[in-house]
Amino acid sequence: MPHIDTIAVAMSGGVDSSAVAAILAHSGQTVVGLTLQLWDQTRLAGKHGIPDAPKAGRCCSLDDVYDARRVAEHLGIPYYVVNQQERFEKDVVRPFVDEYLAGRTPIPCSLCNDHIKFDQLLKTARSIGADSIATGHYAVNEYDPERGRWILKRPADLAKDQTYFLFGLTQDQLARTLFPLGHMTKPEVREIARQRGLALSEKPDSQEICFIPGGDYKQFLTAYLEEQGEPMPETAGELVASNGEVIGRHQGISNFTVGQRKGLGVSSPSPLYVLQIDPASHRVTVGADAELATHTLRVSRLNWISIPTLTAPMRVKIKIRHRHEPAWATIEPADTSSASPESAKSGADRNSDGVGAQVLAVFDEPQRAVTPGQSAVFYDGDEVVGGGRII
Repeated sequence: MPHIDTIAVAMSGGVDSSAVAAILAHSGQTVVGLTLQLWDQTRLAGKHGIPDAPKAGRCCSLDDVYDARRVAEHLGIPYYVVNQQERFEKDVVRPFVDEYLAGRTPIPCSLCNDHIKFDQLLKTARSIGADSIATGHYAVNEYDPERGRWILKRPADLAKDQTYFLFGLTQDQLARTLFPLGHMTKPEVREIARQRGLALSEKPDSQEICFIPGGDYKQFLTAYLEEQGEPMPETAGELVASNGEVIGRHQGISNFTVGQRKGLGVSSPSPLYVLQIDPASHRVTVGADAELATHTLRVSRLNWISIPTLTAPMRVKIKIRHRHEPAWATIEPADTSSASPESAKSGADRNSDGVGAQVLAVFDEPQRAVTPGQSAVFYDGDEVVGGGRII
């Protein structure tokens, strides 16, 4: 590993980022530990069914800050906690709330990576004299001199692959970021933590969204809007079958996501699933599981990594969910002349493709439950070509 003057390690209090700090410190690098304080875990406690006490297994808790500080002390490296709660609420929490209220299903972890963990972390690193940051993400980051671009690749441990959440990173961010765990497996990382004497070597991975106590986003939406003094928007409407027949009513589109089966409020001799949510009419369309399959999707808010932009059709594999097996498809620049004003406005590409840039993807085989608001990430082999938001 080449020597870099100072590296700021994003320490979450988990085994992965702690192992990164240990690896770099023991390699002779000058290391500084940084933890971003993002959300007050007790803020909505006890409201609308939200647990009074934070549940174990959630990232960014006060216990995690304590664990990160203890690791830094053990390694003998400087350590700082940086309060980013205001920025986190503005760029992650509020968009999460607004997306659900609009009938879409957001991914807060991608927003957090784009706006907080890399953008803000790099700014903080500069302020303390660090040249680069290092994180515990499982990904590989390499520079390709022939293309003159930084390339993001899937890691050795595909079961821990986090590139789906990292597709929004810019070339500048990739150039100043290290992923030391990219060529390791999780068991190897835990063994390093044990060898370095880290007390949290057996700590389980965090599983929940950090600001959703108990994992129930509906409870969170209600409690958050009440705290903000905002009424829950009136989005009750018709529940319709795929043939257009009205079969019931629902209390609000924020209660649904594409592919959902439970909690539809209607009985049927065969299972029903949410097929579509129309934010304009407040209609929720339901149907059979087979009707969830589709050959196409559109993507906006594009970011390109392995290529500067998309100018012609390209063969890729696409992940439409974190645990989705990438599926073969052809992507091409999409005509946005017939796109809705909202989708055109939201399509600004972080790599300067222009406002309204979109991609049309056509799958070789139909894919189940393509969900607006989720990310679609494009792969060429192990390389992340780019990605964006499904519309």
